[in-house]
Amino acid sequence: MTDFILFAIVGFLAQAVDGALGMAYGAISSTVLLSFGVPPAQASAAVHAAEVFTTAASGTAHHYHRNIDWKLFWRLAPFGILGGCLGAFVLTSFDGDMVKPYVTTYLAVIGLWLFLRSFRKIPSNPVPTRLVAPLGTVGGFLDAAGGGGWGPMVVTGLLGAGAPPRYVIGTVNAAEFLITLAVSVTFIVALVSGHWQEAGALSTHASSVLGLIVGGIVAAPLAGWVLKAIAERTLLRLVGCLIMLLALFQTAQQLGFV
Repeated sequence: MTDFILFAIVGFLAQAVDGALGMAYGAISSTVLLSFGVPPAQASAAVHAAEVFTTAASGTAHHYHRNIDWKLFWRLAPFGILGGCLGAFVLTSFDGDMVKPYVTTYLAVIGLWLFLRSFRKIPSNPVPTRLVAPLGTVGGFLDAAGGGGWGPMVVTGLLGAGAPPRYVIGTVNAAEFLITLAVSVTFIVALVSGHWQEAGALSTHASSVLGLIVGGIVAAPLAGWVLKAIAERTLLRLVGCLIMLLALFQTAQQLGFV
C-alpha cells in the first residue's frame, strides 16, 4: 500500500507536468523507479504500461481543447512507433546492470537540458517538415530505451525550431499514446518469446505501476489548469533539478556510496 500511495503521488505530479509541457512523465517516473532499484528494462516496461492509460486520458483532454494538429500527428506517430519498438528490443537484449549507468546518464542529461531550456524564449513558426521523421524516430527510441524521452526530445526539438507551443504539446501528447502502446506490445512480445530473460521481476512492482496509472489518470484532465497556474520556465527548472538530483542519487548507489 505504501508503494501504491507513493507512486500515485509520483504519477500525479509527473502527469500534471507532462500534460502541461508535453514532457517529463516518463523521465520522472523512470528515474524514481531506478532509484528504488528497479532494473532499466523493467522500469521502462512499467512506465509504458502506466502510460497506455495516462496518455489516452491526456490525449483525450487535448483533443477536447482542440490542441492537436492532426496533419503533424500522422506524420510524427509512425516514426515514433518505429523508434520505440527498436528501443524496447535493444533494451531487453542486455543485462540490466550493464545498461543502468547509461540510462542514468541519459536521464541526467535530460534533466540538465530541461533546466537550461527554461532560460530561453522560443518564437512560434510553422513546423519544419524535415525535422519530423528524425525527431520522431530518435524520440521513440530514447523513450523506450530510457523509460522517458519522447516529450523532451520531440517537444523541445519542434519548439526549438519555432513551432507553435500549443499544437506541439497537444499533438506530441496525443501521438505518445500510439508510441506507448507499440512499445508495450514489444515488451510483451519479448516476454512471451523468451527474448527478455529478466522480465520475471516485473510482477513484484505491480503496486508501483498501478499507482502510476491512478495518479496519472487523475492528473491528466488538470493539464490546462497547471499550464495557467505555474509558469513554464518554473516547471522546467523544477523538473530538471528533480531529475538531476535523482540521477545523482542513482549514481551514488551504483558507486556504493549509499
